[in-house]
Amino acid sequence: MALPPLATEYELRDYLPGVTIPTNSALLALRIASRRIRKFTGQDFTFVENETVILSGGEQVLRLPQRPLFVDATHPLTVLEIPDGTGIEVPAIEGRDFIVSGNELKRGSPLYAPTRTMGWPFNRPLGIWADRVKVTYSHGYQEMPDDLVGVCLDLAAATLSNPRRLRSESAGATSVTYTVETFGTGSLTGDHKATLRDYMRTAYSVRQS
Repeated sequence: MALPPLATEYELRDYLPGVTIPTNSALLALRIASRRIRKFTGQDFTFVENETVILSGGEQVLRLPQRPLFVDATHPLTVLEIPDGTGIEVPAIEGRDFIVSGNELKRGSPLYAPTRTMGWPFNRPLGIWADRVKVTYSHGYQEMPDDLVGVCLDLAAATLSNPRRLRSESAGATSVTYTVETFGTGSLTGDHKATLRDYMRTAYSVRQS
């Protein structure tokens, strides 16, 4: 299912007061801008309910691919370990088998007698996740952060400002030279990237298997 743009047509019109923008052009520019942001960060941002993913385990920390994690009574965090070759799904319980820290599910290390709750103990180091882990979780923003909306609107505005991909144009005595960012579709600037880095998936995020 296609994700919606990170900003709305109405926000774009407010961002460009006095500019006439056809609805189809506005929506296309917002979709292009949102795709650039999602590709750069590796994040969906849009709120997704109860998505199930199967992640590669084998380490003490399991990182959920999408942030932020959202948990409440109707959006539980469900974790099932799948030991390699067994086909068995074993529930892992928060507070007993792991703790949640941001988008990370962390195992502990046993102080006394080893138990399964510290990780999968059969022929493996203690305190690690099984080979594969099935996680059902909700993630994303129910209300998009203002800085993300701002980057999306800025990119969309840059795209709309130069749809014919001109380097410069003149109208009577007025001449306009376009920047690199507005040549064709809007490109992420250094300031945009600095804003988005706080939202990026970490370099060691777990791989979906």
